[in-house]
Amino acid sequence: MAKQSIFGRISTLMKANINALLDSAEDPQKMLDQLVRDYTNSIADAESAIAETIGNLRLLERDHQEDVQAAAEWGNKALAASRKADELRKTGNTTDADKFDNLAKIALQRQISEENEAKAIAPTIATQNEVVDKLKEGLNGMKQKLEQLKAKRSELLARAKTAEAQNKVHDAVKSIDVLDPTSELGRFEDKVRRQEALAAGKQELAASTLDAQFNALEDVGELTEVEARLAALKSGAPVQAAIEN
Repeated sequence: MAKQSIFGRISTLMKANINALLDSAEDPQKMLDQLVRDYTNSIADAESAIAETIGNLRLLERDHQEDVQAAAEWGNKALAASRKADELRKTGNTTDADKFDNLAKIALQRQISEENEAKAIAPTIATQNEVVDKLKEGLNGMKQKLEQLKAKRSELLARAKTAEAQNKVHDAVKSIDVLDPTSELGRFEDKVRRQEALAAGKQELAASTLDAQFNALEDVGELTEVEARLAALKSGAPVQAAIEN
């Protein structure tokens, strides 16, 4: 009954704590650390309860031992009184012999009483010893579970950190994906292409303006030649066309 009460209470407490942690878990490390602390505190509660149970058992054992010892002492007194009565009766002193026989009977009655008390408490002591053994076994099991929990905590934290690092790497790689037009690199490339296009546009514009200037010079040259030929006609001089071979 004590075993079921102690570990039942601790089990209920642990389940409540675990459920509460899982419901509000945001940081895995904090959750696992809290779980280890709760389980450690539960073990401390179990140790305290078991120590109290053991203490009560030792009191029972002490009482039982005192009853056994008292029964033995009353037995010795009864024997001594009986022997004294026999000695007195041999001498013819029956009156005192009867008194010592009565004392022996009283001692025997006390012996029987102490023996009955010792017998009555013996099954309880045996049961409590079994309970204490089971409690110790259960406590050792809890301590082993705590070590497993600590090991599992380290494993889960390592896995959590690995997963976190993988996610960070994945996000970093994704952010510089050269094939992704929405990435930072893609947007920068688009900006460079626009700058290149602007420069090409300026160059094309500058080139077209230069061509226009040369065309204008050619037109001026043609007009000058026409004027010269017209002046020659008016003066009666022969007009010769310039032919380039």
